Amino acid sequence: MKEHIIQVGADLAGERLDVAVCREIAELTRSRIQKLIEEDKVLINGKTRKANYRVQEGECISVTVPALKASSFNAEDISLEILFEDSDVLVINKPKGLVVHPAAGHQGGTLVNALLHYCKDLSGIGGEARPGIIHRLDKDTSGVLVVAKNDKAHLALSQQFKAHSVVREYVAIVHGDVAVKQGSINAAIARHPRERKKMAVVTPDKGRNAVTHFRVLECLHGFTYLALRLETGRTHQIRVHLASIGYPVAGDPVYGYKRQKVKMAGQALHARLLGFIHPKDGRYLEFFAEPPVEFNELLTSLRLRQED
Repeated sequence: MKEHIIQVGADLAGERLDVAVCREIAELTRSRIQKLIEEDKVLINGKTRKANYRVQEGECISVTVPALKASSFNAEDISLEILFEDSDVLVINKPKGLVVHPAAGHQGGTLVNALLHYCKDLSGIGGEARPGIIHRLDKDTSGVLVVAKNDKAHLALSQQFKAHSVVREYVAIVHGDVAVKQGSINAAIARHPRERKKMAVVTPDKGRNAVTHFRVLECLHGFTYLALRLETGRTHQIRVHLASIGYPVAGDPVYGYKRQKVKMAGQALHARLLGFIHPKDGRYLEFFAEPPVEFNELLTSLRLRQED
């Protein structure tokens, strides 16, 4: 438990209670403060007030921040490749096969379980000692992923993703000879009408807007090596979009061919670049990770086959 005492001066007078506390306690988000107010943990001269109460000069605000609740998930010692870390964010190169967040059928062995073991300085998300998952990569998609260590970082990064200002570049090996050097796929995505574990391209009125930009890196005689940039971030977006135009990702067991033409565990899709504004100091940060060995081995074999 942590106690904060705020003496209201002329600079805070007239502000809403939640805004005043947010200005004075940097590590708490406004939504977290509003929750504390609802729980009667924010008092003015010993009395409860609503979040919209206008504070007055000379008043004393006391804020009681409860100790972090233990995470509902177990910590597990799982190896991680850390690309960057400070007190606010953690950037990792997620390996293929690692599920990001616990869910039905995957209560353990996930990235969240690994982070709970690795991180010793979590300030918590919403009062719980856990990492803040802002975006996800599919289980069999490898690559760069950012995680928040506290509420402020989580909110700031979430806003960047919502504004589509985060730079996200992927590489993929797809079936077929892509006919144009570059292009964009603008097609709404929603849950598949019959197969609930799948997503599908639908009419704009039935799904969420989704835009994927692509450019050809190499033509590989029946396959194409692509670079892709996400404008939006819908579930399975790249895989669904590419399959919808006739170029499914090689090895994709869900949206690809029933009889795979390559031997690979999961899809040949890798998030190789991620760029964002640091939530505290405003620096633009960019991180890059090479595709995994299996991806590069497939790429090499296709190049060799083309030379024959």
